[in-house]
Amino acid sequence: MDRLKCPSFFKCRQKEKVTASSENFHVGENDENQERGNWSKKSDYLLSMVGYAVGLGNVWRFPYLTYTNGGGAFLIPYAIMLALAGLPLFFLECSLGQFASLGPVSVWRILPLFQGVGITMVLISIFVTIYYNVIIAYSLYYLFASFQSVLPWANCSSSWADDNCSRQPIVTGCRVSTDTGGDMFMNISWVNSNNFTCLNGSEVFRPGQLPSEQYWDKVTLRRSSGMDETGVIVWYLALCLLLAWIIVGAALFKGIKSSGKVVYFTALFPYVVLLILLIRGATLEGASKGISYYIGAQSNFTKLREAEVWKDAATQIFYSLSVAWGGLVALSSYNKFNNNCYSDAIIVCLTNCLTSVFAGFAIFSILGHMAHISGKEVSQVVKSGFDLAFIAYPEALAQLPGGPFWSILFFFMLLTLGLDSQFASIETITTTIQDLFPKAMKRMRVPITLGCCLILFLLGLVCVTQAGIYWVHLIDHFCAGWGILIAAILEIAGIIWIYGGNRFIEDIEMMIGAKRWLFWLWWRACWFVITPILLSAILVWSLVKFHRPNYADIPYPDWGVALGWCMIIFCIIWIPIMAIIKIVRAEGNILQRIIKCCRPASNWGPYLEKHRGERYKDMAEPAKETDHEIPTISGTRKPE
Repeated sequence: MDRLKCPSFFKCRQKEKVTASSENFHVGENDENQERGNWSKKSDYLLSMVGYAVGLGNVWRFPYLTYTNGGGAFLIPYAIMLALAGLPLFFLECSLGQFASLGPVSVWRILPLFQGVGITMVLISIFVTIYYNVIIAYSLYYLFASFQSVLPWANCSSSWADDNCSRQPIVTGCRVSTDTGGDMFMNISWVNSNNFTCLNGSEVFRPGQLPSEQYWDKVTLRRSSGMDETGVIVWYLALCLLLAWIIVGAALFKGIKSSGKVVYFTALFPYVVLLILLIRGATLEGASKGISYYIGAQSNFTKLREAEVWKDAATQIFYSLSVAWGGLVALSSYNKFNNNCYSDAIIVCLTNCLTSVFAGFAIFSILGHMAHISGKEVSQVVKSGFDLAFIAYPEALAQLPGGPFWSILFFFMLLTLGLDSQFASIETITTTIQDLFPKAMKRMRVPITLGCCLILFLLGLVCVTQAGIYWVHLIDHFCAGWGILIAAILEIAGIIWIYGGNRFIEDIEMMIGAKRWLFWLWWRACWFVITPILLSAILVWSLVKFHRPNYADIPYPDWGVALGWCMIIFCIIWIPIMAIIKIVRAEGNILQRIIKCCRPASNWGPYLEKHRGERYKDMAEPAKETDHEIPTISGTRKPE
């Protein structure tokens, strides 16, 4: 009837189109979906996905895992776990988001009983974005500190270093000759004050702390003695954190239309830096020794007999590809309906894994040089996580000719690696808001996006106090672990076992075209059996091997561990809560209610009517802002 109010139907439609674009300026006139918008180009989407998947873990975790788990031999379980766990989940999530054009919460119209899984994904993404931007702030601080003629951590400065600061082991005592012709062991301070000389080979050493290590603790973090001692906010880290959030907000204020352009730089620049570092590292003395330790002659194939190696491979693949975080569903939801999500999944997964291997060569070539000039074994300078990015590698760069230049390149690379992963995480949050309150996002996308960034910045201030590093590790240890595994297991079990794997395959074929049964044989095997069993085994293993978290050998207090458990419980508790809510709202006896909640909602299916075909021709229209909850399971819609 609304069409009759317009003198010309075609003019009215044109006016609506312009209005939509003006209200929601992240939608273009050529977009297939005029309500939500689409990626401007296929390359925008692919680079955003690569940027989301390729993150800091590719640089500071994978090379270390490869070294400790048999070198080149580790690539065998790594490739197998990519095929068995990473790629099947990645393809599933990309297909799910693209088919329904919905974010990680609203997409559970496919299975209303499991809507809490989507909420869990978003909540975990929120927790992770809080501390992930703190790591970006660390990178910004080191980037700014590198603009000096001599890197500040190149030497032990009297303004912050103590007696333990040394690149070489520190002599604590030795044996000296006595007047009677014998010898005795004396403290080194006594030896020096009395002008004695140590007998050759009699020195006793203790390890010193590298200048870069003391700089990290005493200057960058101003680290307190433990989580109990919060201290003050480190003002320069707080400013770096604010700058990081300003960059993120500026890149996302137009949604995918602006972030899709920024990733051309943030996703590609790290490859340029890695190539430059690899070329520079390969020309250094000792580089071959580092490469040999990484993936060469030191490869130990007997490690393949150890279950820990396979667990590490599966865990690294799982977290590296960012599955079950909600970001893959959110980014894919802006694809056009007939986009080939299968080839996208293959391209992004292979790019991510090859990047990890490539990064290892760049990192270990320079660490090999560091080991060579310090007279140490490579194993003594190889570290993981923060110790690699902010201690070991800066120490190696400080000893290179032109150290500030290489340091600027390295930390700018860390900055870009972190930013494009952060873009997708924030897009996950804003996409969820878009699906729940589309009219509000059309009118107020900029203030809502910037408001999210401001709130997350304020929540992250605790992570830039003197105890901030303990908070960063706590959130990472609890939130980025079991919650994601639980969400992934329920996601694949719900879609494949309850909604129906064959039905889901038919949905995918509506987008990419019909395939032969042989094509789906591998995916069926993984989705129905292999992947859920593998993820369950990793979850059980992780719980059995749980250890009390610590940082720098400082254990966390009881209240800190309890807080960590509260955070993860807060994230996953919504799974049973939403299931109970859906069952209560359904009709019939308890069994009938459960059965109805295990069926797709009446408005599940392709977002646009032209894509629904015969299978979804009776589908209810996607819910509007006044109906952002899943419609009642009986199929009736709430009044608008």
